[in-house]
Amino acid sequence: MSIPGMRRAAVGLTALAVAALGAVATTPEQADARPKPVDVTLLALNDFHGNLEPPSGSSGTIAGQTAGGVEYLATHLAELRAAAKKKNTITVAAGDLIGASPLLSAAFHDEPTIEALSMAGLDYASVGNHEFDEGAAELLRIQNGGCHPVDGCADGTPYRGAGFQYLSANAFKTATGRPLMAPYAIHKVQGVKVGFIGMTLEGTPQIVSQQGVAGLTFTDEAETANRYARELRRKGVQTIVVLLHEGGAQATTGGINDCVGMTGPIVDIANRMDPSIDVVVSGHTHQAYNCNINGKLVTSASSFGRLVTDIDLKIDRRTGDVLSAAANNVVVTRDVAKDPKQTELINRYKTVLGPVAERQVGVTSQALTKTQETLFGTTLGESPLGNVIADAQLAATDDEQNAVAAFMNPGGVRADLDAGPVTYEEAFTVQPFANNLVTLDLTGAQLYCVLEQQFVTGKTLYPSSTVGYVVDPNGATGTVADPCSGTRVVRGSLTIGGTVVDTAATYRVTVNNFLSGGGDGFSALTAGTNQVTGQIDLDAFVAYLTAQSPVSAPALDRIRTTAEVPAA
Repeated sequence: MSIPGMRRAAVGLTALAVAALGAVATTPEQADARPKPVDVTLLALNDFHGNLEPPSGSSGTIAGQTAGGVEYLATHLAELRAAAKKKNTITVAAGDLIGASPLLSAAFHDEPTIEALSMAGLDYASVGNHEFDEGAAELLRIQNGGCHPVDGCADGTPYRGAGFQYLSANAFKTATGRPLMAPYAIHKVQGVKVGFIGMTLEGTPQIVSQQGVAGLTFTDEAETANRYARELRRKGVQTIVVLLHEGGAQATTGGINDCVGMTGPIVDIANRMDPSIDVVVSGHTHQAYNCNINGKLVTSASSFGRLVTDIDLKIDRRTGDVLSAAANNVVVTRDVAKDPKQTELINRYKTVLGPVAERQVGVTSQALTKTQETLFGTTLGESPLGNVIADAQLAATDDEQNAVAAFMNPGGVRADLDAGPVTYEEAFTVQPFANNLVTLDLTGAQLYCVLEQQFVTGKTLYPSSTVGYVVDPNGATGTVADPCSGTRVVRGSLTIGGTVVDTAATYRVTVNNFLSGGGDGFSALTAGTNQVTGQIDLDAFVAYLTAQSPVSAPALDRIRTTAEVPAA
């Protein structure tokens, strides 16, 4: 909800609103005798993704300001706590604190990020899909502590676990039906109980490798929230906050504290949530918004620690009900003092990481961005860096595996590359998942089906330079059940190496293991046969940068439209 001239978006009933609805009038003496409401401040973030150092490029700006970096985040959190009553302040997060992280965190299995956020005063966090990147056992280790079972304690000091509580209400152990982690927490403030329910998105298995979610079942977000809200109410909790790693997006005209034309899964989820749920701290989409959806305050703080959502609750001291809720997204500017403890932590891990991060692996003659081109009014197109990565994956498998084409998923391209020397750390930031390359056999007909599935999933597969095809914006879109029924890809237009693809012939194609397992909804790739697992995708990318330097941005002409290619 955006109201011009107001600093905060607010929901709930104020005293005036209660009176307007016909509440019994009281004298000033009676009003003064009522117990004052309890003021509670929630400080919220989401999608931190291990960005300990200030993120660069477009990832390091928001609302026209440079932002982010845990040294500055910790200072802003401390200042916001000081502005409120510190004992009434609770710091929370909505998932993806770790995973897809820069090298400084990822090289140590994200232990540095957990230590930094614990030190910054985080109290509760929901799990996100990236919390499952290395599997359930690793997530439990991240929570409880202990050295990594393979790499040990790489920095030479014990890992003591998170100083905050992860909450996971909708991830269940398939074998027992029990939650993997605590589904909720109850936090008492001046005698008032505040309940926090933490969840990831139900679709986590579709966007995480199958190894990461093995043995787990994920349930509907709204139904799960309502179930545990009932349980909390039975325990006397009337103020209920959901920390949910799922979100939406507002129109591009909206600012960080607006809610203009809100769309996305969070709208339906919030509409289906029980009225007893007061606040939803959301995430996943890396967007900023400040909304009132179905009487609930729904917020998101973008990503990478660039914003903190400052949420003020007024709670009836007698009933425990929320009287009002208001939020403000605050930019984590870099014009404040750095938190010295965070600086010490960063420097300690940088010293252990040593010269590996700074090793030059290549040169770019111009910036390579992950930004997708626009095709027929959507961003379902190529990107310069995505194409380069697809070319790198083909180069790594064309000889040994006889691959003739490669495809890369856009979600696996995490950062831009600036022009000039490229360090190993920068390359890692672009591709931090350590996915293996998989080369498999697909028939021409199956290839068409894979490409049609792009328009069902809403995600482009970046093609290697050997691939070309034409898209008809007026063609039919397939269905989830039958993506092959789509006609968006013009039949006969698909070429590999300049030769028209024969639907009956077989082609060797390289993707990463996330895609080969059906990730991002590309179930058609699971039909591939004769699969051979190869090297790590990052190694292929680094080798390509080294061999091809200086690398320039390739032309975005591998996917064309019928407007560009008139019918013969």
